[in-house]
Amino acid sequence: YSNEAIVNAIYYAEGGAKTRFPYGIKSINTFGNKDYARKICLNTIRNNRVRFAKQNKYKDFIEFLGSRYCPLTIKSEYHLNKNWVKNVKYYLKAR
Repeated sequence: YSNEAIVNAIYYAEGGAKTRFPYGIKSINTFGNKDYARKICLNTIRNNRVRFAKQNKYKDFIEFLGSRYCPLTIKSEYHLNKNWVKNVKYYLKAR
């Protein structure tokens, strides 16, 4: 999948237009600016493509990206991180 397709899938998996945190970006205050959050998300995907190529634990890029973008070690109130990879893959196939 292209970086554009992945960033679009992340947008929907993270709540689309209904979320307070576009693209799920919480580590940097985007002030709800969707364009700024998209740029951060695209940079994250690009950087992780390089990291993915240098590792040998993961065979699937989306699973690798999920381990860094939305790790299971972070405990959220609703434990939604466990669904991130599945949801992103769903939106990649649906669009």
